[in-house]
This record gives sequence, structure tokens and C-alpha cells, in this order.
Amino acid sequence: MLLAEVVAASTAVAAARGRKAKAGLIAGALRLADGDEVPAVTAWLSGEPLQRRLGIGWRSLAALTGGAAAESTLTVADVDAAFAELATTSGPGSAARREELLRGVLSRATSEEQRFLVRLITGELRQGALEGVVLEAVATASGVPAADVRRAFMLSGSLPDTATAALRGGAEALSAISLQVGRPVRPMLAGPGSSLDAALADLGPDVTVEFKLDGARVQVHRDGNQVRVWTRTLREVTDGVPELVERVRALPCRTAVLDGETLALDDDGRPRAFQDTMSRFGSAGAGGEMPDAGVLLSPFFFDLLHLDGRDLLDEPLDIRLDALAGLLADDASAPLRMPGVRRPRPGQAAQVLEHALDAGHEGVVVKDLAAPYAAGRRGKAWQKVKPVHTLDLVVLGAEWGYGRRTGTLSNIHLGARDPDGGEPVMVGKTFKGMTDELLAWQTRTFPEHTREETPWGVLLEPALVVEIAVDGAQRSPRYPGGVALRFARVLRYRPDKTPAEADTLEAVRALLAGG
Repeated sequence: MLLAEVVAASTAVAAARGRKAKAGLIAGALRLADGDEVPAVTAWLSGEPLQRRLGIGWRSLAALTGGAAAESTLTVADVDAAFAELATTSGPGSAARREELLRGVLSRATSEEQRFLVRLITGELRQGALEGVVLEAVATASGVPAADVRRAFMLSGSLPDTATAALRGGAEALSAISLQVGRPVRPMLAGPGSSLDAALADLGPDVTVEFKLDGARVQVHRDGNQVRVWTRTLREVTDGVPELVERVRALPCRTAVLDGETLALDDDGRPRAFQDTMSRFGSAGAGGEMPDAGVLLSPFFFDLLHLDGRDLLDEPLDIRLDALAGLLADDASAPLRMPGVRRPRPGQAAQVLEHALDAGHEGVVVKDLAAPYAAGRRGKAWQKVKPVHTLDLVVLGAEWGYGRRTGTLSNIHLGARDPDGGEPVMVGKTFKGMTDELLAWQTRTFPEHTREETPWGVLLEPALVVEIAVDGAQRSPRYPGGVALRFARVLRYRPDKTPAEADTLEAVRALLAGG
């Protein structure tokens, strides 16, 4: 398969409107790929190299582009082989070898192919092909039910691996993909609930109501004495969190897969700033502060997906919680279980929410006790309830400040995720809630993501996610989504989230008065 065919598909996908149209174009490209080409084509059409990060920046690529080939001769195999060597080249002489590899690929590429490769390598390939769209394309191309594809993706954690299995072996190959201790599972997500009463009315009496912490999602696998830890984006952080490893290694089991959150607490047991927690995962705060090596993390587990040879994914949450309760020691001085109440009596759920807020946490999550573990879906089975409406939105641009903010990038433009895979849809602006440190960080950081400079500010590639507090939403013809945020203010940036995990336009519309 020629690289040019992938580039043509990428261009068509970016121009297409609607989820089905995008998925159909991607499915067509996957059908053209040979078996060995499927992993790379799947990865590229979802916006990244198969090898993830290649460690090459704009400056290096700019020096090597130009002098494009007149006709297309590069194959998918040519490019993927070069990327694979780039990803593993290190040590003395590696800089020269990496430059030689890049020059060899780019000199054989046409101008259009060069543009595609540069954007792919630098993470700036925006086609509107989110995970859900690519999964739908895999189902279409392979003729396998979408539910089978989604489940295999949940268990494998890899789009390219899922696509390869589906296209090579169909439903039988996908069914062979199972939970493996030591390979992270895509996490199940909670959707926003409008209120506690509404969530309880929606899910009924057979629920658990648990604290919603302002921490970091973690998935911990234990196999004998080996313990490994991943974040919600499936990035391994085992070496950076030895205290979590130690706590799980001490549990009375041989194998286990636990899901939960971790956060830094102060001496009174109240949560420290979110940035303190994230500093332990290699992400400095938005103000640029350095990680605090003295910050200790406390784990709180709320789900158990595997225990001593028994997979629990398909069991109702009620059974998974019984198994979790039996595993976790009741250590009052350092409990490992997420606080909460199962089948709360009248008024008891409100007490859980009150206790969570009094302890400095965000709110609660209401969960259907009959629900299996379904990765990646923000459905109704889990509903998070917070007294203050918050949204994770994509920063689309920023305006230069005036007055005391002159010289800083201040008023940010906010976009909600298009569920059909298109570009984020603008839903408002805000300059509220920004400290001087945050303004300085924005002014330093935004140029790294600028796609266009204007007299009033900058337009940004959709790369940064910010958490916004709002009082609600209102109908407005000012923005293309027909809705605008009310009294939006910045809470914090979310280095633990990607634009693909931002809240959708539907989530913003759900805040409209009267539904």
C-alpha cells in the first residue's frame, strides 16, 4: 500500500462531516491495507505513529523538508520501518543516524506526503478520527459487530492490535483477546449527572454512592510480587509511585487488577492541590512548579477486575464490590477502599455527598450495582454528581490581555468535543479564575501549540484541556454549536487528559435550563 493512499484517506476524513462518513472512509483505507500494514494504517488514521512518540520536533523536521519527490513511491512499510528504527536508535552516533533516517524518508515523499508526515510525527495530525470513529471503521471493514470490537479494544488497550485481529481473524480472533494481568484495560468512565436526586431516580435503589475524589485515576496490576501501575491514558508510572506498589504488594492475593484513584493528602487527611498529585506523574502544574519529591500518594480503590485467576469484568458491580471488600484489609489508619454506601437508605446518599464535600472532595459517583465493567463509555451506569458544574474543554485560542494583563495571553477560547469526530466546537471564552502564575504559564506555553497568529492573539491546535467551572449554559447564535457557557471560570489545566477525553457538545447542551 502506498503512503499516498493513506494521505488521500486522511485528507478525505478531515473534510468529511459526520461520524458515519468518516468511519466509512477509514474502513475503505483499512480494506486496502495488507495484513502487515494494518497496524500502521490504523495508528496513522487515528493521528499518531504506531511507535507513539518519536522524539522529533518541528525544528529538526523543518531543516529536512523541501526538495520533495515528483511522484509517490513511498510505501506504508517503508515509512513504518523507518519509524521503528527511529524509535529504537540511541547512544553515540544516534543523532546522525536519526537525521539520515528522516532525510531518507522525507526526500522520497511528495510535498503532500511531507506535510502529512511532519504533522503525524509532531502530533499535529487533526483528522477528526477519534477512537470511537476508528473502532466503528474497524467493525465496518471486518464485518464484525461493533460491540465485539469495542470489547476487544477494552481488553487489548490498543487500536492497531484490535484492528489487526478483526481484519485477520474476524470475530473469533477478537473473542480470543482476554484480560491479561500486566496489560492495562481501558477504564470505564462516569458521565455527568445533573443532580443527586436525578441520578438516584434514573438508576433506582440498587446503587452504590461513592466519594468523587480530586485525584488521578490509576489501574494497578499484581502478578505475584510484581506490581505495575498505569494512569487513565494507560501510561505506565510504576517506578514513580513506590508507595502504591508497596500497598498492593501487601494484599492477601496472588493476582489482581484494581481500579481506583490516588491523591496527595495533607496531615489532616484533606486533599492537597491537584498539581501536587499530578507532580508525581511527571506533570508539573500549570504555574510551572517543580514536582515535590516529598508528596506521598494515598490510593482509594473502587473496583476489582480480576482476582486470583478469576476475571470479574462481566460480573455485576455488586459482585465485584463483594470481592473488593474481601480483598482490602480494614485498616482504619490508612483505608484502601473508596468511601461510600451501597443501597443507601432515604437520606443516606445525601449524607455521603455532604461528607465528601466536608472532606474537601468534589462530590460523589452514583453507580448501578447491576452493571458490568464497560470501558471507555460515559454512559448512565456511572454518574458523577458535583455541586458545581465543571467541564473539561479544549483550548482553541487566546487573546492578548489589556490593562494589568497587557503582554500576557489571557482570554481563552473554549471548545467542546464533537462526538462525530470533527474539530472541537467553540462554546465560549473566559479570562476569569486566572492567577498571575497561570497567565505567565499560558503565555509561555501557547506558542508551542500555535497554528495561526492574529493581531488579537493566537489560534491553537487542539492539544490542551482545561477544567472550567460554569453556572450553566444558554442558547446562543454566537457560536456554531448554538449554545454558550454562563459565567465560565478556569479551575485548572488537565495534563492527564487528551482532547479526545474532553466533554462533548451534548454535555454542554445538557446544562441548558429546562433540559
